[in-house]
Amino acid sequence: MDRMTQTADRLLNRISVSTCSFTTAAEAIRTLEDQGFRELRLSGSEWQAEPGGNYYINVNDSTVYAFSIGKRFDCTRADGPGQMLRLALAHTDHPCLYVKSRPEVVSHGYGKLNTEIYGGPILNTWLDRPLSAAGKVILKTDSTFEPEVRIIDMKKPLFTIPNLAIHLNRDVNKGVELNRQTDMMPVACVGGNEVDEQFFMQMLSRRMNVSVSEILDYELYLYNCDAGDVIGFQEDMISAPRLDNITSVEACLHGICGSGRENGINGVVLFDNEEIGSRTRQGADSVLLSMVVEKLYAALGAGEEEAKTAFVNGFALSLDVAHGFHPNKADKADPTNENPLGKGVVIKRSSAQNYVTNSEAVGSMMMLMENADIPYQKFASRSDATQGGTLGAIASKYLPMKIVDMGVPVLAMHSSRELMAVADQVSLERVVREFFLEE
Repeated sequence: MDRMTQTADRLLNRISVSTCSFTTAAEAIRTLEDQGFRELRLSGSEWQAEPGGNYYINVNDSTVYAFSIGKRFDCTRADGPGQMLRLALAHTDHPCLYVKSRPEVVSHGYGKLNTEIYGGPILNTWLDRPLSAAGKVILKTDSTFEPEVRIIDMKKPLFTIPNLAIHLNRDVNKGVELNRQTDMMPVACVGGNEVDEQFFMQMLSRRMNVSVSEILDYELYLYNCDAGDVIGFQEDMISAPRLDNITSVEACLHGICGSGRENGINGVVLFDNEEIGSRTRQGADSVLLSMVVEKLYAALGAGEEEAKTAFVNGFALSLDVAHGFHPNKADKADPTNENPLGKGVVIKRSSAQNYVTNSEAVGSMMMLMENADIPYQKFASRSDATQGGTLGAIASKYLPMKIVDMGVPVLAMHSSRELMAVADQVSLERVVREFFLEE
């Protein structure tokens, strides 16, 4: 099996099991444990860590930190280039539909689900899709402050949001604005007057093998359960849900599990809640990352000053998808910075620092990629267009280190199904691997 096929298969397998931030984190932890990483509990007062060790931290079941410590790591030489702290950052969540409390809506013989929009999805791409649910469910126990937590994935089509027939809306092909409350309710069941008013909770209780009264709360998300596919005459593209940002999650895990640097510390952080601004304790817009790194350095015998020095001299990659050049919408691209699929990893630039890249950091990554013969491109948005943002720009408030924003170019970003080139995933994974190996 060639490299392109192996990479595509691994990515599609990762996408199929990474259906929400909770399942993405759980599968990432499973991968890390299979590679010998040991858990450090966030609530632990004293961590036991040593050079040559591999460790991970689970935060709220949706964010994962992982660190690989070089065998010759020396905390007293944190200012040396070989001892550099290197991080790769990505996010576990994606735009989707969130299931509200008391979600059942029974009307005219249909059972519908009351949802709200999570992040910024292209709403009409969620219509006529097979949808399933995944997330976290909280159950009663005998201990008030220790409820049972279960991560679940229904793993089969349960819902759909049907379009209105063109016969009933002759202007549908002129564009239809969807109402987030009334138009985005998935149909779950039919049955005349026999639809149970608690049909969702009854289904959830059966799935959990508990009574409805035992379910205290949940954080459940609907996802497109279409399988991803390798497509194209040359089988060189991937069409799949959740390319944003499982492409980066897979690259981070592939890199950290293959890191062999004997000096310094390599780390990946898979944050939750990027799609809604990262303003949570498990998101990038918190002091948690700096706190975790400080605790890790303390466990390795470093003092507060050594930890601060590690931040200042560190280097991070903020990995998220980039806008690819759309062949049918050429006018949407910057006139001198087109980023077609298949031409390599994209380095994102913005004078407003929506992307946190600076020229010195870019120069280092350009040299790394050129030395390894890894193709890359640079992105700039049109000057009359709006810009998105990444967790790198947010995390930089707490990380006084060099950071480069980069990722694979995609089309149909934030659609329920996106498009990319297989070759670009190969390039991204090579970048992270080289970044973690370069002494």
